Amino acid sequence: MINEIFFSKKLKLSKRGQTKIQQLANVIAEAIANGVLKEGEMLPSVNKLSALSEFSRDTVFKAYKVLKERSFIESAPTKGYFVTGGTYRVLMLLDDFSAFKEQLYNSFRMNLLDSFTVDLLFHHYNPAVFNQLIENSLGRYSAYIIMNIDNKRIEPVLLDIEPDKLLILDMGNPINTNMNLLIQDFNLAVEQCVEEGINKLKKYKELLMVYDEKNTPHPPETVLAVKRFCQKHSIAFNNVKKVKDVEVRAGVCWFTIRDSDLVEVYKSCWKKNLVPGEDIGILSYNDTPMKEIVGGGVSVISVNFNHMGKLAADFVKNKDKMTIVLPTSLILRKTI
Repeated sequence: MINEIFFSKKLKLSKRGQTKIQQLANVIAEAIANGVLKEGEMLPSVNKLSALSEFSRDTVFKAYKVLKERSFIESAPTKGYFVTGGTYRVLMLLDDFSAFKEQLYNSFRMNLLDSFTVDLLFHHYNPAVFNQLIENSLGRYSAYIIMNIDNKRIEPVLLDIEPDKLLILDMGNPINTNMNLLIQDFNLAVEQCVEEGINKLKKYKELLMVYDEKNTPHPPETVLAVKRFCQKHSIAFNNVKKVKDVEVRAGVCWFTIRDSDLVEVYKSCWKKNLVPGEDIGILSYNDTPMKEIVGGGVSVISVNFNHMGKLAADFVKNKDKMTIVLPTSLILRKTI
């Protein structure tokens, strides 16, 4: 049975923007997810829980209704409400769908037991959507794996999630935060990667980086890192917003962030009979299975997304404190 101490502590922690119904439902959902309430355990009657929580009978009844809709509890005539056989529920909120995000998710799911239920959602870098999805998820999950919107700040709504249940993925700053992080270094690690490829890259007169800060959801620090490298080695550097804005010509190395821009570079090469790796260089960000084979292999700068998925699964299973900046690697293939 739910004890008074549990509720007196939990229900005082009013969550920003939540109704009393949501607060009560989330407290019970968390107790079920964390094993405080066991499968088959009877819950207090509406009257008793109303007295215990100091919420109205109507609030308690509606909270129970919400929990039934989420399949956390069930009711039986004359007996009341009881906990159903639950699974360990995880929210994975990613920025958007892409080939390397699919790798990440598949690795994450493969490293969890079947008893774990994973809800996969996307925020598409929309703050309003991000906030709404997080607010709607509060109290419903045992773990939250969240790709942040920005590389320099943590969205305030994430502070409503218990810190030991939250893992910030991909983008984030390990300085001055006690949150769990599994992130990339989009700055110095990138500069180190292109330094490792200097013997290949120095044969090109110019490096063109396709990056539009308004339309490319990627930290601008990467552009600055590549620019520093080019200045150091006297390689001409230009940042272009669109591939079509500049003529594709021999002797130039293209660096693309988005796969759609990579496709445009390839199309332009085919039109002009330029051979990647011979007449022109191509470097891409974020490795995918397709980049391993297309055109004999596309050179990339990337973290290992299979490893990222496995580490995220380890966090869910073990709940150990995690502050990891994943290594970024240069993988040279035929295009350079």
